[in-house]
Amino acid sequence: MIDSFVDLLIKYGIAKTDWGQKTIPAHTTLLYEGDVADNLYFIHSGALRLWHNDDGKDITFQFFFENQIVASYESFYLEKPSLFSIEAIEDTELLLLKKATLETFLQNNPALMRIVMNQLSERFIAYTEYFLSRIKESPEKRYISLKEHDPQLIKRVPDHYIASFLGITPVSLSRIKTRIK
Repeated sequence: MIDSFVDLLIKYGIAKTDWGQKTIPAHTTLLYEGDVADNLYFIHSGALRLWHNDDGKDITFQFFFENQIVASYESFYLEKPSLFSIEAIEDTELLLLKKATLETFLQNNPALMRIVMNQLSERFIAYTEYFLSRIKESPEKRYISLKEHDPQLIKRVPDHYIASFLGITPVSLSRIKTRIK
């Protein structure tokens, strides 16, 4: 949970004054593709999506909700332009931590490094599962799996973003939904 994770970071020396706060309305871009990510975000309330523009085609890679950590990790870690944009799906309240602040604390605290590595490992596992499902399963099976395993996503995320996540058009998603009713 965000409160316990944030409390844990505070326990290891990151003071509440080291955190920034940000509130963004739905449909606001937090990070643009091509910008360098220098913040790690913690969602207090709301929802975000990580997406890529592939020659005008919107490809959603992941959704994030309350109590999750969000960044374009490759950009954040390597200090290079992001391959992804991060956009609010709903009005969203965030805590943010600057990269320099986090790095300072990680260098001085191996226990904190393990905690952050666990968070990154969970993200890597989610990516692996996503890519394998894109290879192994049909869009219909992926949608059914989403309904079964992540009903909040189905309830909170607009269909056109779900279609983008599944790699299909909104019309194809509509047909799938009709077929499985």
